[in-house]
Amino acid sequence: MDQTHVGLPRLNEAAPDFDADTISGRRTLADYQGKWLLLFSHPADFTPVCTTEFMAFAARHEAFTQRGCELLGLFPHEQRALD
Repeated sequence: MDQTHVGLPRLNEAAPDFDADTISGRRTLADYQGKWLLLFSHPADFTPVCTTEFMAFAARHEAFTQRGCELLGLFPHEQRALD
């Protein structure tokens, strides 16, 4: 996987393409073409508030899906940190 750093997009700018391993398999930005995509994350220190936010998005996943919006949570650690 390419580890090139890309700056954050600004309003009205295209999001940079990405290729990432997820718990649902490999995903790219193109997988979400024609849909709204909400990216959310938490800081590397992983505070209890972050867990609450992830749980809140999970609880409302169906409501987002019904509106054509996919959710993609970002975890700033390598997969092996979760094992």
